[in-house]
Amino acid sequence: MSWGYHLILDCGGCNENVSDPAIIREMLKTLVERIDMKAVGDPIIKFLKPGEPHLQGYSCLQLIETSSITMHLNDAPESSAYIDVFSCKDFKESDAIAVVKEFFAPEDIKSQFLHRQAKKIS
Repeated sequence: MSWGYHLILDCGGCNENVSDPAIIREMLKTLVERIDMKAVGDPIIKFLKPGEPHLQGYSCLQLIETSSITMHLNDAPESSAYIDVFSCKDFKESDAIAVVKEFFAPEDIKSQFLHRQAKKIS
């Protein structure tokens, strides 16, 4: 039995939407709806590390009733997206990936889906 479900996506070759906070906000809203979650408040979307091309981009957090969605989006030079969806409520990995493809059109996606469970340490 899992306590939680954790989808980890590493996406390369994304489109210019990873640099548009309005589209990022819409993507998060759509993702929450598609995986049947409930957002808690508005997402936090912040541009970090300006002037450092290999680091600069948006970092985002959307709290959901069952945990959180985080994203780190690098806009230059490679336009990549690193996305984590963690929830104690089950969701379909394929639904989340479909939203990412719809909004960011990555050329490649590396996906891991973990069943999280705390274990007693002796």
